[in-house]
Amino acid sequence: MRLAVLFSGGKDSCLAMHKAMQEHEVVCLITVISKNPESYMFHTPNIHLTRMQAEAIGLPLIQQETLGEKEKELDDLRKAIIEAKERFQIEGIVTGAIRSEYQASRIQRICDELGLQCINPLWHMDQVEVLKEVVSSGFKTIISGVFAYPLDESFLGKEIDDGLISKLIEVNKKIELNVAGEGGEIETTVLDGPMFRKRLKVKNTKISFSNNSGTYEIEADID
Repeated sequence: MRLAVLFSGGKDSCLAMHKAMQEHEVVCLITVISKNPESYMFHTPNIHLTRMQAEAIGLPLIQQETLGEKEKELDDLRKAIIEAKERFQIEGIVTGAIRSEYQASRIQRICDELGLQCINPLWHMDQVEVLKEVVSSGFKTIISGVFAYPLDESFLGKEIDDGLISKLIEVNKKIELNVAGEGGEIETTVLDGPMFRKRLKVKNTKISFSNNSGTYEIEADID
């Protein structure tokens, strides 16, 4: 099946793409760039890197801007998916949804309207297992946003590895936390992975942190 991936540049969309590639042909990536950092649907930290990530992977990218208004932002997503269908003859959409009924149901509805399959390779995976598979699959992933106490500035820019997974599990024991960050507690940026032909090399970084939330902005080159 010819597929497009809803691509944020984070770990979930990258792992979902990697898993989908085992059985299908991924022909393009779709990124929605929200002007609202608190979008209900779309990842925002380091979203500017998706063009570079697509180049490193070797796939065409469709970018669609949105104001990020709740529900209305789905119209912009639909536009991007229609473009992918017309340009690349896609038959389905891949998402990185794990447990978010809000996101999954809305993407499913658009796919149904357009006669496309909706494929969710990570759906209902254990949160810790998602992180472990990100590591075991060879993704180089850093935390680019934290938005929930007790996650603090020290997590920003850290690579997801076995040690960090253990630390997140310990945090979860103290206070209920979506370890994989799908609730928006954690955002990530992937710099390299099994489907990457080249990797992203970080040039400069900027940390912004206040009121128990912060971001790790990256400038990068393709290496």
